[in-house]
Amino acid sequence: MATARLALLATFFVQGIAAITTLPRIPELIAQIGVDFAQWGLIIGLSGLGSFASLVLSNKLVLRFGNTPIMRLSTVLVVLVIVAQGFITNAWLFFAVLIAQSFTYSMFNIALNSQAVRLQKRMGKVMLGSLHGAWSIGAAVSAAISGWLASFLDLRVHLILVMSICGVAFWVASRFLLSNAEDGHSPEVADKHAVSWFKTPGYLWLLAVGLFAGMWPELVMMDWSAVFSKEVLSIDPTRGALPYTVFTGFMIIGRFASSWVTKYVHFSTMSAWGGLVGSVFMTAGVFFATVFAESNVNLALTLQISCYAVAGLGIASMVPSFFSAAGDIRGLSTAQALSRMSFANAVFVMVAKWLMGGLAEGVGLVSAMIFPLVSLFVAGLIAAYVAKHSKRIRSEQLEAFPPTGPMPIVGSN
Repeated sequence: MATARLALLATFFVQGIAAITTLPRIPELIAQIGVDFAQWGLIIGLSGLGSFASLVLSNKLVLRFGNTPIMRLSTVLVVLVIVAQGFITNAWLFFAVLIAQSFTYSMFNIALNSQAVRLQKRMGKVMLGSLHGAWSIGAAVSAAISGWLASFLDLRVHLILVMSICGVAFWVASRFLLSNAEDGHSPEVADKHAVSWFKTPGYLWLLAVGLFAGMWPELVMMDWSAVFSKEVLSIDPTRGALPYTVFTGFMIIGRFASSWVTKYVHFSTMSAWGGLVGSVFMTAGVFFATVFAESNVNLALTLQISCYAVAGLGIASMVPSFFSAAGDIRGLSTAQALSRMSFANAVFVMVAKWLMGGLAEGVGLVSAMIFPLVSLFVAGLIAAYVAKHSKRIRSEQLEAFPPTGPMPIVGSN
């Protein structure tokens, strides 16, 4: 189990690097395909259509072939679609590639997080925080390195170099992940029956809303932080990557600290406070950057980074806590619960990205930032409700035999 945990940490880390590789070069990609902010928002928003088919198929594919084989297949596709972006100048073709990327990422994430939840249950302790923390480390490293590479390296060479390294690292790590037998693949196939989408518990849809609300500010940082730095602060790509790098760095600290914090408070309680505090400081970061941008850009950047550091700590537990809560949905396997949550989240994200682009073009990027700030606050409120619900479920499980959750807790080797 210890080897599998290290392999999962490595996989999450490399995924973070791959996901953020293009972030500092987003302004360059926008210019390369010749679109404005509204069109860009529409493109990255509607690209989520690719995840719909993936999320419908992911559960069936995972149940049939297992998590690790699906991750290996997805790895090859992820590398190809990201490299392809550096060679495309047509907006429609770029849109098609982003749809393919959305499809492969969704398939990879369902398999990866399904195995992570399984391992967490087998080891009997909260691990998703540290695993998602490894993703954040990869994202922070990628933002810093890619921001540096953007100052002198051609976009195409950059993507080929980084994604080739990621592809090799993915495959090496996959050799040490849980096998299908260790992952509970066969028992899950035999014991779980398909549950109609129309009979999905309402609580799962609430988790989906919470997942989106907690994830959305992080996605906005990924998609718009470099643009914000260029348009509002008028700084170069290397310094422009600093706000996201610091934000992600402190998110890393928060995620790795979650294993310790959750010994004293429920995971979702941690998220509740994080959402409320994080939304306040993220708002302050946007405010200070805007107010001081013209008079003292260095002060503006310093204040923004300082506030984003606290916001990063606040948002740290959002995504892993909602994923973890999906392990308590009665009657659904983990893969089923995660795929349905992710499907709903993909719909929300698709609409939100289109809306964010329209707001950035229509009322300005600064005013559009109100959207993710409110979202983070709402996520905190939902997390507070989830904490109360989860405590009740845990109490019922302790009195039940066998366990009533979707996956029984198996003793680690």
